[in-house]
Amino acid sequence: MSEAPHILVVDDDHRIRELLQSYLRENGFRVTAAGAAKEARERMRGLEFDVAIVDVMMPGESGLEFTRALRDERQGIPILVLSALTDTGDRIGGLEAGGDDYLGKPFEPRELVLRIQNLLKRSGWKGGSGITVRFGGFIFNPQRGELLRDGRPVRLTTRERDFLRLLSRQPGEAVSRDEFSQPGTEQSARAVDVQINRLRQKIEADPANPVFLQTVRGAGYCLMADG
Repeated sequence: MSEAPHILVVDDDHRIRELLQSYLRENGFRVTAAGAAKEARERMRGLEFDVAIVDVMMPGESGLEFTRALRDERQGIPILVLSALTDTGDRIGGLEAGGDDYLGKPFEPRELVLRIQNLLKRSGWKGGSGITVRFGGFIFNPQRGELLRDGRPVRLTTRERDFLRLLSRQPGEAVSRDEFSQPGTEQSARAVDVQINRLRQKIEADPANPVFLQTVRGAGYCLMADG
């Protein structure tokens, strides 16, 4: 499942979210759900997605507003707009907002799967996502910037994801503090240490005595991967 497409479902209706999650998982997808646009943004800060399914009629920021905002932010994720509004004008509005496809409710579950598969093909998804690094019960995919623990996603900040990418280039070899510093900044060694400690909180059973993310005295830090 770590190599399966990851779908983000955004719908304020709990029942529909549960049905979509169950059906999509049965068809081989990984699924993360959100009940509102704000929650979806939080999910997107820590995880990578291959397709988003967005309901139009949500309280607060509507699905169309959320879709339009993602496109304004130049987010390239394919978006399938889902709505009970099925008139031609509604479909056009969904596509004009930046949706890549539009599916009216009610719908046949199989049609939903086929439309997702078409979006994946059009976006260039290859059915795999590169080399992964394993340590303990964790799997990290540097290309996707995604960390799984026992098959479940672990939310990472942008900096935590960047740190893991650096560490996973050469597992077992030290990465200096200078390499962790952001280009064009004068990020102190102390700031790097703080970020490392935060990452340890997510991957170590005992952060004070790390097993995976170890300190190399006088050199920096290294990631101890399996094998």
